[in-house]
Amino acid sequence: MSVNEQADVVVVGLGPGGEHVAGTLAEAGLDVVGVEAGLVGGECPYWACVPSKMMIRAGNLLAEAGRVPALAGAAVVTPDWTRVAERIRNEATDDWNDQVAADRFAAKGGRLVRGTGRLTGPRRVTVGDRTFEARRGVVLATGTRPRIPPVPGLEETPYWTNRDAMAAKELPASMVVLGGGAIGVELAQVFARFNCAVTVVEGQDQLLSQEEPEAGKLAAEALRADGVTVLTGARARRVGHDGTEFTVRLEGGEQPLSAERLLVATGRVADLSPLGVDSVGLDPAAGAVPTDGRMRAGEGLWAVGDIAGRGAFTHVSMYQAGIAVRDILGQPGPEADYRALPRVTFTDPEIGAVGLTERQARERGLRVRTSVVAVASSTRGWIHGPGNEGFIKLVEDADRGVLIGATSAGPVGGEVLYGLNVAVHAEVPVERLQHMIYTYPTFHRTIEAALGALR
Repeated sequence: MSVNEQADVVVVGLGPGGEHVAGTLAEAGLDVVGVEAGLVGGECPYWACVPSKMMIRAGNLLAEAGRVPALAGAAVVTPDWTRVAERIRNEATDDWNDQVAADRFAAKGGRLVRGTGRLTGPRRVTVGDRTFEARRGVVLATGTRPRIPPVPGLEETPYWTNRDAMAAKELPASMVVLGGGAIGVELAQVFARFNCAVTVVEGQDQLLSQEEPEAGKLAAEALRADGVTVLTGARARRVGHDGTEFTVRLEGGEQPLSAERLLVATGRVADLSPLGVDSVGLDPAAGAVPTDGRMRAGEGLWAVGDIAGRGAFTHVSMYQAGIAVRDILGQPGPEADYRALPRVTFTDPEIGAVGLTERQARERGLRVRTSVVAVASSTRGWIHGPGNEGFIKLVEDADRGVLIGATSAGPVGGEVLYGLNVAVHAEVPVERLQHMIYTYPTFHRTIEAALGALR
């Protein structure tokens, strides 16, 4: 008869949130087992946030060089993807080796178990032929995987997901991107700037369909300026591959799209069925693990990160991890609050947003005032010149006199978002914001103009 192994806490999944929970608890003196089937660190450092931003940085440099003639003289730049690929391989991912992260966890006192963890009862996790009983409980943090749409023929083709794109040593001559969300538009712009002919196919009527319509319009204009073909309100009805080239037939279209590569970027999905959540009374077919404000999913069970259903963002995962750690250690602190959830699409221009969109606010029955002011109309935007596309949009709850949502798009839209994030989170009265001192000449000074334009 086998004897179960004991631990204080078992963390299943060591992406950003899970690794933070496991490492922090281990440093606090708990006996922590971290279970990971892939690379310690998860999607973000190896196939998402970090390598994609390296790509974007390189693409933005090429774009800035193209703006030199209008402002500073002459510049000739020859794109070279090999430098980007080498930086991703050598600096970001250690050639997709997680030994540094594994050693970091071990140095904190954690025990790393490689394999797929599955709940087999309350406070019990089985990995292969080993079963761990957790005295305090289990934390689920297994993330999400790419959502692959049920397009006829797609599964039989060698399509790419974000992982393939991040690992590409060479870029294709042409590519079709299915999906116009953040991942799709970011990679489309980068690849186009390195001379790949890109077509984006988005089923909704705008890119970045979860954001303001002004954001989707700006993203489409930016991509088209880089030579990307943008098709909105378009859906793939069949995909084929002849060994060399992809063909994508669209609904209602006669002429198929052709490209060397096909990137599927139609969102991400949590798969709870392999986790054995039914053994603790949860629905394995659910799209997320329901949690309370302390990230509890049940007695002795917590969930953090993408599978908690609050967005596939590293910063949300880390935020939730901190809450779970406090709860497990019995420390005081506020419960989860998502009213000021920030997100940034790292296109050029960057598109940052926080809180509710105008549509979401109106759907909740709120009486709102809004404003949209172009960054180019500010002194800093005028000084900046080429590449100054963007805007500030504010959404105010008119009855309470506070901002409940905002979008900051522009050359440093993600950085300008910070002040708006604070305003939404702290519910700073709009009247008080209107009487602040805004530094001159900065991009964030556009916020002052947007406050004055609320109607």
